[in-house]
Amino acid sequence: MTVASNNVSEAAEVTVPAASRAERFTGYDVEAFEVPGGREENWRFTPMKRLRGLHDGTAVADGEVKVDVDAAPEVRVETVGRDDERLGKAGEPSDRVAAQAYSAFTTGTVVTLPKETRASKPTVLRLTGPGEGHVAYGHVQVRAEAYAEGVVVLDHLGSGTYADNVEFLLGEGAKLTVVSVQDWADDAVHVSEQHLKLGKDSALKHIVVTLGGDLVRVSPTATFADKGGEVELLGLYFADAGQHQEHRLFVDHAVPNCKSNVMYKGALQGEDAHAVWIGDVLIRAAAEGTDTYELNRNLVLTEGARADSVPNLEIETGEIAGAGHASATGRFDDEQLFYLQSRGIEEEAARRLVVRGFFHEILMKIDVPEVRERLEAAIEKELEAVGS
Repeated sequence: MTVASNNVSEAAEVTVPAASRAERFTGYDVEAFEVPGGREENWRFTPMKRLRGLHDGTAVADGEVKVDVDAAPEVRVETVGRDDERLGKAGEPSDRVAAQAYSAFTTGTVVTLPKETRASKPTVLRLTGPGEGHVAYGHVQVRAEAYAEGVVVLDHLGSGTYADNVEFLLGEGAKLTVVSVQDWADDAVHVSEQHLKLGKDSALKHIVVTLGGDLVRVSPTATFADKGGEVELLGLYFADAGQHQEHRLFVDHAVPNCKSNVMYKGALQGEDAHAVWIGDVLIRAAAEGTDTYELNRNLVLTEGARADSVPNLEIETGEIAGAGHASATGRFDDEQLFYLQSRGIEEEAARRLVVRGFFHEILMKIDVPEVRERLEAAIEKELEAVGS
């Protein structure tokens, strides 16, 4: 789209990038996307040189991600070829890395929760990186058929460079909880686009936890196929010195009477620790009765760390139940610290209590005790360095 500039002659025009997420290009063909340079809205916070060529086609797959599955007995798990007709149904890639990952993966993992089945335990997929210095592309799809219920955990571990697309497809009345944990080794780079498509009256709780890696960028996009869908997008991240953690969310309300709630919280410590959170919510003209809210909070624990937080809300109809957003980034609250110390709690213990309290709301929403306990231990380990 072009508009005339007020500062130049009437004949001169300037190109304006798509301001709305509704205008953002999507597609499966990697060559249909321009190679990003870092100034584009979608990439302006990302350190492009640290992507190791995932964005420009120079990252050639020379390894593979190992997928180990511990599935509930009611759940079906398949390894399929890229020609499987079920793949790609939850949404199209919206950037060049996602399109590259879609065009380069060779086999995918499909997890199916059968119709009207309630899984007796969580299904855990452990995805181990290709190894330091190696590149891999992957694809995972989770299908919850009509009125199915269950929990799926994606546990990312190991080293290397990895880009993937993950799909979550919910049938009518399905209820699914997903926990995506990025606990990579210090060298790892992971760029993941996650596509969430909800059927009529379905409910999805989607939790992203990012702790490790050199650069991690996770982009969940939620869409609704029919009325009555509810999605809860939750996130917890803890960035250390030199780490770049980026979470880009998009909730596309295009049908009536659906709900979305977004809540992400992050802590940062150490020189050049960088967290980016972008939250886009679009309520289209047809999406009457929408109820949505998004929240992001960042706690900066030391000097030298930086958090960028950008909530965006677009509303094309006035016939909605509610819509709002909030974002805040702040340093450690000295008043809270003083209050605890005045009651005999030592400074280091007081700092840990404040951070635990900051994350408590998110942790309590993780319904898998083993995962929650592991994350609590990981946060405790991170906090050991706060006062050092």
